[in-house]
Parts: sequence; structure tokens; C-alpha cells
Amino acid sequence: MPVGAGPTLPRVSVLYYQLLMLSEPTYLAARMVAPMVEAHFARHRAAALAADVARAAAPPPAPWVEAIIDAAFWASLRREEGHPPRISLALLQPEQAGQPVVFGPRRLTPYNLLKLAPAVEQPGIHLGVWFDDEGLYVWGTATEIPPLCFVLEVVEPGLLVIKHRRADGFGKFVNVAILRGDQLQLVDAENAAVEGCPALHLFLPTPGLPAGTGEIDNVLVELAAAMRAHGRGGLVLVVPPGSTRWQESIVQPMTYPVQPPYTGIAQGQQEHSKRKWLEEIQRSIGIVGGFTAVDGATVITRDYHLLAFGAKVARAESGAPVDQMVLTEPVVDSVARYLHPAQNGGTRHLAAAQFVHDQHDAVALVASQDGFFTLFAWSETLQMVHAHRIDVLLL
Repeated sequence: MPVGAGPTLPRVSVLYYQLLMLSEPTYLAARMVAPMVEAHFARHRAAALAADVARAAAPPPAPWVEAIIDAAFWASLRREEGHPPRISLALLQPEQAGQPVVFGPRRLTPYNLLKLAPAVEQPGIHLGVWFDDEGLYVWGTATEIPPLCFVLEVVEPGLLVIKHRRADGFGKFVNVAILRGDQLQLVDAENAAVEGCPALHLFLPTPGLPAGTGEIDNVLVELAAAMRAHGRGGLVLVVPPGSTRWQESIVQPMTYPVQPPYTGIAQGQQEHSKRKWLEEIQRSIGIVGGFTAVDGATVITRDYHLLAFGAKVARAESGAPVDQMVLTEPVVDSVARYLHPAQNGGTRHLAAAQFVHDQHDAVALVASQDGFFTLFAWSETLQMVHAHRIDVLLL
């Protein structure tokens, strides 16, 4: 059968045997996570609307997932002319991709991935992977892929992220699992750890399918990604619109008040053209994200108006020092930890916890220089600050 032909849906048992004959996967974490990933995509496909299923990619069988992860992992540990590879692999046929660049097929091996990596380092470019009778192969590149398309990103040596595109196309991809060497983290897509804290749940990314109407719910996730991108760390305080009570927990006078408030993100939401809407919001998020690199806190309202940056957090006169909080993360089988805020991080984390402890109607976002990202909100159920680490959602 010629390369690129083949059935729409996989012949799992035959291909699995052929893959084993070509090369036995040796990365143990790949074998462990593959069945979980297969179940995740099948579950989301079953829950999707009929219109979404019609345009979604075929679900990835576990043997394919295992083989792709194995090849990418070993490629990530090598270097090409001194540079480690940064690759994004998407499992789809060329005709399913938008604006594909099709070249002579190459077998899916660590060597071929390493050689192709320099051509696809730009964000938004994926190496397309499909199969024939001889196994998996790389057929070219794609910049547009369908919903629920299996994507594996090599972030750095030994660090891989399994993800897929959202149904509505807005915002970063939905992360499914994180592999760090011999460590495996399966993302808890339902964020069960925050069920008792609605304020946190409000600002967490919505599931990728079904699409629903939650596009603007992802704005703060995009802002979080912008905060992590500049690598300087940052603190964002999200306060109720029209309220001034939050200023009781800020050193006065503020160094950089924004007058009048910057409303670029909110105005971008009012665009009628979908393409223009996305462009305006992304640009405005980038502007606000830049201010988070300035030392101090950036203050925005829940309707995304920028009020100040470089602000210094202080305990309110009527407030008490925060002495305990709960820490969770959206990882399957993770356990909540109760600890003092000083045990959770540096001054930004302590400032965020104190601010939320004083201002129960506010939410705080903290990006660490080491890549960790944490949301802080007041839990009425627990009557304490609830910190939720979401860096596994942002990689």
C-alpha cells in the first residue's frame, strides 16, 4: 500500500505488531500513559456534539500514542548542532490539515525527528504524523489542525506534553498529560480539587469539547501564559468591577495607577468579526502581560480593565496575618496540602495569599521565575485561602 493511503481508522492489532517488529518502545512512561490517553480522547469524543465529532480527528489508539511518545522522548535527549529539539507532532492525514506542506515521507524515528526539528521550531507549526503498512511516518507540516487531534510537544529535553486543540480554536491547547523523565502527571480535566471554591473554577480553562460558549473564560489563561513567557515572574490581582475596597490592601499612593483604566481586552470582546475579535484580544492580553513584568502587582477587574501595575501589597489595617492555606493542583490522584503561605513560595506567593485573605472577593495569579503558576482565591467552604497550581495546564 503506498505511503499516505491507508484506512481512515486504525487497524490497531496489525499496526501494533508491525511497530513492535520495527522497534520495541523502551520509554516506560510512554507505555504507562498510552492507555490513559486513548481513554481520554475516546471520552471527549463521546461527549462532543455531533457537529464537533464530524470535524474532529480520529481518536489515537494506545499503540500509536506509545510509539510517538517513545520516538519523541529519545529525540529530545539528543542535540543537533548543539541545540536540543523543540518539536510539535500532530497525528493526522495531510487532507485533514490546513495549509499543509507535504514532503517525502520519513519514518518516525528519533534521528528523523532531530533532523527535522530546526524547520518547525516556530510556534503553531506541527510535524504531521500518519501511518501505512510499515508503521508511522512523518509526511510534512501543518499549521491548522482539527479539534481533538492528538498533539505531542517536546518542550525541552525529557519534558513532553500531550494536548489537543479546543473546539472553538481560541486560546492555548488543552493539556492531557505531562511527562518529565520518569514522572507522569495526568491532568484532571474536571479540576475536581476546586469544586468547593467557585472563584477558582471561574478562571480555570474550560474543557475543549463540547465547545459551549465559554470562549472568554480562557482570557486569564492566556494572560497567565503571557506572564510565564517573559520569565520574570509576576503577580496579578483580579478585583470586582466598581470596587475600591481592594485599595485597603495596597500601599498608597500607588506608583503606577492607570488613569483612565485600559480597556483593550474588554473592547476586543465586542468585535463582531471572529478573526478580528481573536486578534484584538490576543494583542491586548500581550500588552497587559507586559506590565506584569514590572516589580509589584498588576491590578485588573473581573471584566479585564487594567487599573494599576507595580503596586505593593500590604496587609489591610482591619485584616489578620494569613497563617494557613490549602494547596492543590489539577493532577489526577494529587492530594491537598495544608501549609503556611511562606512554605509555598517567595514574596509574591505570600503577598497573593495575604491579599486574598483580606479581600475575599478577589483572585490572585502568581507566576514564578521557575515556571510555576498558582491561582489564589478565598474558599468559603474551608474558610481559608485556596491556592491551585496550574502550571501543568500552561506548558
